[in-house]
Order: sequence, then C-alpha cells, then structure tokens
Amino acid sequence: MLEQVEVTGIVLSQAPQGEHDRRVVLLTKERGKITAFARGARKPGNKLGAETDVFAFGQFKVYPGKNAYTLVEAQIQNYFTQLRKDYVGACYGMYFGEICDYYGRENNDDFALLKLFYVALRALCQESIPKALIRSVFELKALVVNGEYPGPPSHKTLQESTLYALGFIAQSEVEKLYTFQVSPAVLEELCEVATEYRKRYMNHHFKSLEVLECLV
Repeated sequence: MLEQVEVTGIVLSQAPQGEHDRRVVLLTKERGKITAFARGARKPGNKLGAETDVFAFGQFKVYPGKNAYTLVEAQIQNYFTQLRKDYVGACYGMYFGEICDYYGRENNDDFALLKLFYVALRALCQESIPKALIRSVFELKALVVNGEYPGPPSHKTLQESTLYALGFIAQSEVEKLYTFQVSPAVLEELCEVATEYRKRYMNHHFKSLEVLECLV
C-alpha cells in the first residue's frame, strides 16, 4: 500500500481533468514542484474544490504514483481571497506562479522559491506597495534564488539609490523584500534592469505576462 505524504505548498495552477477531476501543480517545501490529481474536485460541494484553487497555501496530503500524485486532503492556511477581487493583482500572481513553474523541479529544494512566491502574494494584497515594484523585486529575486543573477549591469549608469536597492534585493532574506519604498525614478530603473535580465536569463514565453502587459 502506498504511503501517504504530507507536504506544505501552494497551488501554482489547476486545470480540468476528465468529467469531475482537477489536475493541480503544487510548489512544495518537501518535494519541489509536483503534479497531483484531485478526484471529484469539480463536483459541486466537493471538499477539494476551494482547496485546489490557484494561490491556495497550506498542507496537502497526497499519495505518490508512477507519474503524479493523488491529492486526498488539504488544510489551507491562506486562500489569498483578496486577489479574487483584484483582477490586475491576480494577473501579477499568475505571472509569478508561471515563473515558479518555470524554475520548479520535482525533488528540488524549492523552499526559497516557495517563500518568495508566498511573500509576493502577500505584498500584492497590500495597496500601499506599487505592483510594479513587487514585480521587479520578484523577477530579480527569482534570478538570485536560482543562481542566475549577475549583479548590477555594468553597461548602464544607475542612480546610487538603484544600486543600493539591487544590493538589498540580492542580499536580503525573502521575508524582508517588501519592506522598502523607492522613488519613481529608481522604480523605473529597477523595472528596466528586471525586464532586461528576465529576457536574457528566462528564455520562456509567459502567457500571463502577455495578458498583464495589456492591462498596465
């Protein structure tokens, strides 16, 4: 008999499977990125319906299979319901989830990436933090977490405050990333650097980014 496994993670994406089931991709602390099937999750009133929504964070009980897991129970700590009322914020969150899906691997140590995603979603729920800042910080820190951040660009002349912000993003713990504000001029430079590095190091087409850039 297969042994049940409990993982702490967040739903990156979900899609219909068959008539009533749902396929979910989870980024987990213990097993990296995994795919799981929630049987009957799309039936009205099924207990796994809300638990398998995108952004749901908590503990998931799964059974490992040959190519995927079977999700049988979940205890959700944060649904990020604020983002369901904020279409633009949800698009940012979907984009961040796509980046996590791009970098995540099964049995990887993706704990830092998981924390980054969680902290970024919390930041998106705070109106006081500009979403453009949340995005640039996320993109840059994702490169740092995955060992691809090359440091400040040598071919650009940046303001001292921008250089300081880049250093702070690179060196700070994930939990402290969204504790600072910058001027509009510095934010513009941070966005330029983040966009340049994303295009250079993330060789991938992000569908949600295409939607997001039509909105902002």
